[in-house]
Amino acid sequence: MSSDLTITRLSITPVKGLALHHPDAIDLTRQGAAGDRLFYLVDDTGRLQSCTRNPGLYGLSASYDTQSRRLEVTRGDEVLLGGVIEPAEPVDTDMWGLHTISADAVADPAWSGFFSDLIGRRVRLLMARGAAHDVHPVTLLGTGSVEELARRAGVHDIDSRRFRMLIEFSGGEPHVEDSWEATLLEVGDALVLGGGPVQRCAATTRNPDSGAVDLQTLRMIRNYRGLQDSVFGLGANLGVYGKVVEPGRVSVGDRLRVRSAT
Repeated sequence: MSSDLTITRLSITPVKGLALHHPDAIDLTRQGAAGDRLFYLVDDTGRLQSCTRNPGLYGLSASYDTQSRRLEVTRGDEVLLGGVIEPAEPVDTDMWGLHTISADAVADPAWSGFFSDLIGRRVRLLMARGAAHDVHPVTLLGTGSVEELARRAGVHDIDSRRFRMLIEFSGGEPHVEDSWEATLLEVGDALVLGGGPVQRCAATTRNPDSGAVDLQTLRMIRNYRGLQDSVFGLGANLGVYGKVVEPGRVSVGDRLRVRSAT
């Protein structure tokens, strides 16, 4: 059955919480996809800010060129802010009590001012010295799992972009990914060690384009799957994490194969 799994979509964003890009291929490093979640926002207390409670971030897209170090934030075809990123003082961010992200504050205050105005309170833009992933750098979700959730909830379909997963794949039984903890996976040219479940947050209730709350995904998952354990305790789980064992190129259309349990 594992030979029938095919990667269908890849999703990255240089600024955590902004609109996802869907490249045809990514370079998967030990810190995650190259160029993914390089920047993130924190408030005055150092608490991470995401799209969960900040709908003003929806509709914004970002691009970052590593050679020129130029970051641009756009809405549609309009460039709202752009410039070369220079680091200021180092900052450590506690990531939900699970690990620490080492980063540098962005020197130009225009960036923090721009995002503060959008969110409605003071925040700072930081650049991670790696990537600002929540638990592990890889997340995986089967399209069959999303289709089964829609079927159980009695809705026509669910846009899987709500779940903001790095790697989506087709094939296999619904929730086949749940069986991959401590299992080695061949993902394109990379080797990934399957991890535990991803506990979903309220961001999944928001339309991925408008940011409006338009689907009670957490209730739907709980009604169907019950409360399940994760690193965050009991909650509504969908999809799994993964760690990169061997970096490599991953492309849409590549096979995803289960190699062995460790």
